[in-house]
Amino acid sequence: QVQLVESGGGSVQAGGSLRLSCAASGFIRSSYCMGWFRQAPGKEREGVSSIYTGGGTTYYADSVKGRFTISQDNAKNTLYLQMNSLKPEDTAIYYCAADYRTLCTSFRSWKGTSAYNYWGQGTQVTVSS
Repeated sequence: QVQLVESGGGSVQAGGSLRLSCAASGFIRSSYCMGWFRQAPGKEREGVSSIYTGGGTTYYADSVKGRFTISQDNAKNTLYLQMNSLKPEDTAIYYCAADYRTLCTSFRSWKGTSAYNYWGQGTQVTVSS
C-alpha cells in the first residue's frame, strides 16, 4: 500500500521560504506520478506542481512559477517542494499525491485531483504579511 507523509510546513512571513517534504513508501513500480496540491479555507484543492519520476516531466501552476521548485530524491523516496518568495495567498494546507498512471505527463491533466489515487494527510503553510 502506497503511503505518503508530508512534513516541513509552518508559519513564515511574506518573502520567506519553506521546503516541504513527502516521504513515500509502498510503490511497486519505479516510475509514477507525484504532485503537490494545496487547499485554502473555502476553496477547492488546486494543483501546485507535479513530476513524473520516470522521466522528470514537471509542471507548475502559473501562480507559483519562478518561486516554487519540485524535486525528488530517489534514494530517499522523498519528494520536495522548495517554496521561495512566499506570499500570503500561498497560505493553505499542502498535500502530496501520487499515482501509477501517467496523467501528470499531460499539461491538460496534471493538476486534476482525479489524476492521483494516493494522498498524504497534508501539512499547513501559513504566510503572514
